[in-house]
Amino acid sequence: MDLFEYAFMLRALTGALIIGLAAPALGTYLVQRRLSLIGDGIGHVALTGVGVGLLLERSPVITAVIVAAAGAVGVELVRERGRTSGDLALAMLFYGGIAGGVVLVGLSHGSSNASLIQYLFGSLTTTSDADIVVISVLGAAVLAAMLLLRPALFAVCNDEEYARVSGLPVRTLNLLLAVTTAVTVTIAMRTVGLLLVSALMVVPVAAAQQITRGFRTTMTAAMLIGLVSAAAGVVASAELDTAPGATIVILALVVFVGLTAGAAAWRLTGARTRRTRNAEPAGLASPEPPDVVLHG
Repeated sequence: MDLFEYAFMLRALTGALIIGLAAPALGTYLVQRRLSLIGDGIGHVALTGVGVGLLLERSPVITAVIVAAAGAVGVELVRERGRTSGDLALAMLFYGGIAGGVVLVGLSHGSSNASLIQYLFGSLTTTSDADIVVISVLGAAVLAAMLLLRPALFAVCNDEEYARVSGLPVRTLNLLLAVTTAVTVTIAMRTVGLLLVSALMVVPVAAAQQITRGFRTTMTAAMLIGLVSAAAGVVASAELDTAPGATIVILALVVFVGLTAGAAAWRLTGARTRRTRNAEPAGLASPEPPDVVLHG
């Protein structure tokens, strides 16, 4: 394809595919734990990290990872101690993160408005080789943690008390989920932007749940949906001249709607078939006509 003769398109596709795999893998645990919106809160904190990087003229991705990880760990510790409810702690994360980010970006040198929009909505086609290296390394680390620690992480997300009684290091695993969420948010901000990153964690998982039942199959299907949506979104955005991040999310939503409609139609067809079978009285089937004996 002519589009991928350009180096920036190859970098865009590589970054999108990595996030398309890593974000749904992590999102499966977050959905299981009913923390679907935590990506939004950490995304706002990551904006403060972006502002720190721009102000200090350092890599915004690295500073965003550090600040977002610190914020995620703080929220997890507050939730664990029970002094503040989880939704209230998340709200504080939202407001403080976005306010701090806007102030710091405004204080930084250069075109602050352009920088802010770039990180809020993503700028996949402007990723550099250094950005791709960071995204690849951190994305691989997140993916490895989600797959290798799947039994322990599932136990914590499904029943934290049972996991603690079973001897699992619950606090460590909770902090691992918080930190990997922060890492995923920050590496995905160049792909879909901080305002849409949570969608890439949640929508593929929600779509997979329409056609799967087990945790492992849901995770596998969600990763496949994320991968296809990311690849198709990059190609479609180049052809249609649209924002890559928004295009990826819209395609994932299209998959969700399609699978939801298909699953509903399948259940309706199955229900009609069962009603038809139940309506036939047992033992009253029409007998074969008896043989007729003719006497000459």
